[in-house]
Amino acid sequence: MITINEHYLKLQASYLFSDIAKRVAAFQKNNPDKDIIKLGIGDVTRALPPACIEAFHQAVDEMAVETSFHGYGPEQGYAFLREAIAKNDFQARGADISADEIFVSDGAKCDTGNIQEIFATDVKVAIPDPVYPVYLDTNVMAGRTGIFNDGRFQGLCYLDSTRENNFVPDLPTEPVDLIYLCFPNNPTGSSITKEQLKKWVNYAHDNKALILFDAAYEAFIRDESLPKSIFEIDGAKEVAIEFRSFSKNAGFTGTRCAYTVIPKECRAFDATGGKQALHPLWNRRHCTKFNGVSYPIQKAAAAVYSEAGKVQTRELTDYYLTNAALIRKEITALGFDSVGGDNSPYIWIDGRGRDSWEFFDMLLNKAGVVCTPGAGFGKCGQGYIRLSAFNSYQNVEKAMKRIKQALQ
Repeated sequence: MITINEHYLKLQASYLFSDIAKRVAAFQKNNPDKDIIKLGIGDVTRALPPACIEAFHQAVDEMAVETSFHGYGPEQGYAFLREAIAKNDFQARGADISADEIFVSDGAKCDTGNIQEIFATDVKVAIPDPVYPVYLDTNVMAGRTGIFNDGRFQGLCYLDSTRENNFVPDLPTEPVDLIYLCFPNNPTGSSITKEQLKKWVNYAHDNKALILFDAAYEAFIRDESLPKSIFEIDGAKEVAIEFRSFSKNAGFTGTRCAYTVIPKECRAFDATGGKQALHPLWNRRHCTKFNGVSYPIQKAAAAVYSEAGKVQTRELTDYYLTNAALIRKEITALGFDSVGGDNSPYIWIDGRGRDSWEFFDMLLNKAGVVCTPGAGFGKCGQGYIRLSAFNSYQNVEKAMKRIKQALQ
């Protein structure tokens, strides 16, 4: 008889953002005339940069002519995009990453979920708490955890991110093999210094571990002393894989383009302790299970690195950071402690003793504003909510006025 992967049965009832969508839909059904402002999910709201649109149109026109038509492209991505990424995102900041170490994909979410396939199922996984749910759920699906009990899965090493450590987790106190880090952080909006990141790189070397570094929000960093890539840290190429996306810097959430960097020096080990390069393993997985991002979308992504594209994407992220600054200012004026909103589009707000879902329901019902309950990101998120800056400035202004009224 056909049987299922029973690890799926360990997962919680539904994905966090599906839960939110259901609650919002129910509220909208019961209040059809109520205007809802969404500051929850991290989906962008502004149009693609003009440089990307122009390149997109030109590429579509090429597809209409046989002499310039493109069929299957290289699974790893076209050279014009990979070379632009290597030059602008890494080499320009002193990180020695080459074009052939870059794998173009249709989303960082997909890559962070799929990458765990190339590792043994019995590796010890360290995951921050609070955490982007994809890191956690995909390892549950793969069978690397025990059952869910008291808010956590057995068998994982949870890295508490709290106010006491400024939402940058401390090094593990037990041996771990695979470490997930995300900075600027989703959901807390916290950032990490080069000195702090160096400690993680050293730990990975000392313990033969590997870091999966999610840098999807690096474009929002304005403090030039902060690292945008883990590969700015000496020794990281041997012990880290990095994930990036065009979703937030260029508004590609609905267009879909991202990339993963696996340096050729990056290693793991086989059962006998022999060193194995990860680049060819991921290349094999990528070529076997993925047919590449479409040519027009890759041309649009490459336009991000044009002179016009650089200006326009900076304006785009500046716009959202202006929203974030307004949220942080108003939340602080209301007496709430928060983090993020300076080098990140997310603001992580302490609910002053409120339950996260209770706070969510109150803002939805009294203010018509959608946030994200911190408890949905893990045990350490209980009592917090996350507000996203991804909306229009006018809507953010309106939302903050409503929140102020609701809390009075």
